[in-house]
Amino acid sequence: MIKVKSRGNETAEQMLRRFKKLCEKEGLIKDMKRVSYYEKPSEKRRRRLRKAQSRALKTAMEAGVTA
Repeated sequence: MIKVKSRGNETAEQMLRRFKKLCEKEGLIKDMKRVSYYEKPSEKRRRRLRKAQSRALKTAMEAGVTA
């Protein structure tokens, strides 16, 4: 759960801006958009596979740079 506490004499707009940033950072908005419509199991599997491939590529690139 995301909580935002007021900092000193912070305005409501500033608090809302910080809240939105925290939501974006946690991936909450992306997740809400993803579950707002039905996703077929095959599409879900394909999305997870693409994400795993990009993660593997990223780790391989990082390992190649440091080695």
